[in-house]
Amino acid sequence: MNGADILEREVRELVRRRGIDPTRDAAAARQLVADALGDYDARTAQGVVPPLADPKAVAQQVLDAVAGFGPLQPYLDDPEVEEVWVNGPAQVFVARRGEPELTTTILSHEQLRDLVERMLASSGRRLDLSSPFVDASLPGGERLHVVIPDVTRTEMAVNIRKHVLRASHLADLVGLGSLTGQAASFLDATVRAGLNVLVSGATQAGKTTMLNALAGSVPATQRVITCEEVFELRIAARDLVAMQCRQPSLEGTGEITLRRLVKEALRMRPDRIVIGEVREAEAFDLLIALNSGIPGMCTLHASSAREAIGKMTALPLLAGENVSDRFVLPTVASSVDVVVHLGVAPDGRRQVREIVGVPGRVEQGVVETSTIFHRVGGGRNGGELVRGDGVPPALDRYERVGVDVLALLADPHRLAGTYGGER
Repeated sequence: MNGADILEREVRELVRRRGIDPTRDAAAARQLVADALGDYDARTAQGVVPPLADPKAVAQQVLDAVAGFGPLQPYLDDPEVEEVWVNGPAQVFVARRGEPELTTTILSHEQLRDLVERMLASSGRRLDLSSPFVDASLPGGERLHVVIPDVTRTEMAVNIRKHVLRASHLADLVGLGSLTGQAASFLDATVRAGLNVLVSGATQAGKTTMLNALAGSVPATQRVITCEEVFELRIAARDLVAMQCRQPSLEGTGEITLRRLVKEALRMRPDRIVIGEVREAEAFDLLIALNSGIPGMCTLHASSAREAIGKMTALPLLAGENVSDRFVLPTVASSVDVVVHLGVAPDGRRQVREIVGVPGRVEQGVVETSTIFHRVGGGRNGGELVRGDGVPPALDRYERVGVDVLALLADPHRLAGTYGGER
């Protein structure tokens, strides 16, 4: 047994004796490792145990194994890593700024199984043959998704999405090159005016980041209620209530769906409702909320702004046979005001591909749209976001917050870099 294994075994024994929960009390675990390392060094001088080549690295390795998630912990601590996924013990991948790479990390089957069990321990979620999928949050806020055989062929599949928060306001997205100052000024005014915004895009296009940035423009006096399957949003609002879904118990009871959360949110005096992601029949409850006059924002998987609107007209039909397109189509047209569609450039940068307005009209079963911004050109940077010929709906609501939105859209330099104002 090498020195690192000896030290780890001794630390685990100390954890057991002292009754410490290293995952919850990181400071105590760190101090315990430091004490154990000091004792180990003293015994090394006496020739009792083998010396450590790099005591500092070994101490971190032991701390990761005892209080963290072992070989995966360095990736969770790395601010450049956005996502970690494991296709099998010998296939550990990470994504840095949108670019995937196969790491040199190799786990044993026992290590992988133990890591997943420890990840789920703090969430209360279960994973077994009767429930082969799990969606949970790690203590650090990362989103965990696991699938086990025989749904997968031979190995469990693990995904950890970190949601590296690089933007809490639209100004941050301008700095990252995701959109222009003029487009950011328009979106800031749109949120402050209380228009309803739908954020669409593919997986890893930056929808949650955009939603966080848009929420940064919500006036500080407003009460914000968020509903998510698993906590991902990190909105810095003064008056905020965040809610997440709950899986059923072993007896099949106690499940809380996203539809239930949206309904409950309406009873909590919201000034603004933010839905992490709309996938199914909860789209109907969201439409009801928006149609009642409560401003809201949400994300949706789609390949274009037009497809996102089409999806919003289809998903509410899943709510029941008594819901028809005769209700849904005009409700979507009158409730959704602006769609922000995101994409990933060839160089891996997340960017706004288009911003469209929804005038509120339906012609021959199609919800009309108006292109406010769109991207032209190509290349590795994905082209340039330029002004379209469309205008947003509800101009009077912009006027109420003191914004001449037509003047803003007419002058590419107007308010650029100065949006936000008083909160």
